[in-house]
Amino acid sequence: MNRRKITVAVSGLNNIDSPGPGIPVIRGLKESTQFDVRIIGLSYENLEPGLYLHNLVDKSYSIPLPSAGMDSLLQRLLYIHSIEQLDVIIPNFDAELHSFIKLSPILKRDYGIASFLPDLETFESRHKSVLYEFGEKNQVKVPQSKMVFSANEILAIGANFGYPLVVKGKYYDASIAATPEQAVNYFHKIANKWGLPIILQEFVSGNEVNVTAIGDGKGNCIGAVPMRKLYITDKGKAWAGISLLDDELITITNRVISNSKWRGGCELEFIKSKAGEYYLLEMNPRFPAWVYLAVGCGQNHPEALVSMALGLEVKPYQSYENGKLFVRYSFDQIVDLAEFEKISTLGEL
Repeated sequence: MNRRKITVAVSGLNNIDSPGPGIPVIRGLKESTQFDVRIIGLSYENLEPGLYLHNLVDKSYSIPLPSAGMDSLLQRLLYIHSIEQLDVIIPNFDAELHSFIKLSPILKRDYGIASFLPDLETFESRHKSVLYEFGEKNQVKVPQSKMVFSANEILAIGANFGYPLVVKGKYYDASIAATPEQAVNYFHKIANKWGLPIILQEFVSGNEVNVTAIGDGKGNCIGAVPMRKLYITDKGKAWAGISLLDDELITITNRVISNSKWRGGCELEFIKSKAGEYYLLEMNPRFPAWVYLAVGCGQNHPEALVSMALGLEVKPYQSYENGKLFVRYSFDQIVDLAEFEKISTLGEL
């Protein structure tokens, strides 16, 4: 079978202790049966490991941080496109998605660069700060939450929600506070790192289960694979996990994707309470770092996303393998200093 040659730009190359989704997405694309993919890495830091994984990333370019604004990002992407002739872009960081969503019509219309992202309204509707309303709209239980801008608000909210209390950043980080003093400490720690607002969320005791899923934007769930964490780092990241057969979880995921008409990849994070009820903790608007487990279970979500971005028909996956594990590991990648100097000075590698 002749595979179609395409060039895909992928961000999220920080395959570290808190890994980005970029490398797992790339691994899925490299195993595609439909496409012969040339990968262009997009990086924010010069020590992102994916820059130096030349067996997976064919060429890399630095791009400006989201704080630099859309104009800077657009000019950089057009420069990269003038050299690489990009077919598809897959952004993998929450903080960059707003800019990519806004730019996606321009990139597609004027330059033929496709992406497959939710519209801005749908993207904003699942933010942590409005997740409770999102849950009500999509008929899924969500712990109570409140967005705050000052540590002075914690005392009253903590008295209402009770302790322990979950303190979350708008995009990243979450800590469980057992006391008001801990909640205030976590508030300042997360705010100093990621900025305001901070979300305070009611704590639900139970087992965490996550789902990687992909929607076609028309209400159809193209694929979904649930996973239970087997090993968790001190940062709360799954370092090992196992795929699950859970009809109720798949039904809830399908309902959320259908009602929201989600377009693109996403991760749904749930707690299964001791009473057996599922509570949605977060809906991340991109593939998770463990998305390669879906590929291993028979659902190549990155390949499906690229197919839909290119306007090809994709039929929903009907099954996946249960009891497949992923076990994450780290290794030392040996790199010449000249490579680091090149990406640092020229912004290309």
